[in-house]
This record gives sequence, structure tokens and C-alpha cells, in this order.
Amino acid sequence: MVRQHGLNLFFESRTQRETCCEIRKVDPLHRALEGLDAWLSGLRSDQSRERRSVRPVEIDQVHGGRVKLNPLAGWTRQRVWDYVHAHSVPTNALHAQNYPSVGCAPCSRAVQEGEDERAGRWWWESDSSKECGIHTGYEEEGSGI
Repeated sequence: MVRQHGLNLFFESRTQRETCCEIRKVDPLHRALEGLDAWLSGLRSDQSRERRSVRPVEIDQVHGGRVKLNPLAGWTRQRVWDYVHAHSVPTNALHAQNYPSVGCAPCSRAVQEGEDERAGRWWWESDSSKECGIHTGYEEEGSGI
């Protein structure tokens, strides 16, 4: 991929960025899920427009019909941080530097006050879905249990 398109291919187009995500994130997840019946994610339904329909338990047809558990689906960002502080949960140091959503190094930046918490992901793409492909391809209705 890098030999063909260059090190910073993801800046060239959304298609190139999605190719990069597919190779570096989506394909490895598919391999990691082989032989498993379920997987766990930290998605919250208040994170973005794309995540609004997240349910606590889903049948994940995108990843082979496995059960996908989203225990934080109904939590708010504040509730997560309240829990983190109350239970001394370790966090990524970047969260303290205004990175509410952390992804690949070149694809994440700190957000400014008032910006959406996912605005720092693929920040050079205007008005696009802020997803890498791991959590895309789901139908609005019918994926929840």
C-alpha cells in the first residue's frame, strides 16, 4: 500500500484513507475475531450521528454474525469520565491533551473547545463520517437484540 500510494496516502482522498484503515485496522480485526462468538466495543450512541443507533447487544452481520457487546451504548461522555475517576481506571495520556477520540497518530488531533469529540479524527476530511470501517456497514434498524 505504501509502496504503491506513498506514506501519507490517507490525505489524498477518503477512498485512500479508507484503504489504509482497511489494511491496518479492519482486516486485523477480522483475523482477531476468527473462532470467537462475540466481541466487545466501547461505542456510545452519543458519540456521533453514525453511532446513534448503537445498541448494548447486537448481532454483528458485518463480522460474521457474531454477538457484538456495546456496554457503554447508553452512557454519556460525562458518565464514562465519572466512572473513570471514581474507579481509578487508567486512560490514554492523550485524553488529558484534548484528544477525546484517539486513533492512528497522523489521523488524530486534539479538538478545540466546542468541537465535536470526534472532530479530531480524519480532521482534513470535511463533512464526512468519522469512522474507520470497523464500526460501519450496519443497518439503522434490526441489528439490535
